[in-house]
Amino acid sequence: MAIQGMVTRTGWDGKTWGGNQKISLDEAIRVNTLNGAYNSHEEDSKGSITAGKLADYVVLAEDLYSIPVDTIKDVKIIRTVVGGKTVYEG
Repeated sequence: MAIQGMVTRTGWDGKTWGGNQKISLDEAIRVNTLNGAYNSHEEDSKGSITAGKLADYVVLAEDLYSIPVDTIKDVKIIRTVVGGKTVYEG
């Protein structure tokens, strides 16, 4: 929902707030990966798929770039990997 909210500026109730503050899908993904790691002072070990960094990631059932942005929140998580080990598989 966080990514969908950033690109649509629409909440669960369907109301749009701050529509002029929408950001692109690329920017929203960056906010939730690289910027998140930077804000928690973990950019040396998290935030991007880079040799030497922790292998924490999710595998999604759909490509976020090929679906309507107002359906992003409904995309199923197929697998969650933390530290290189699968911790969820659905």
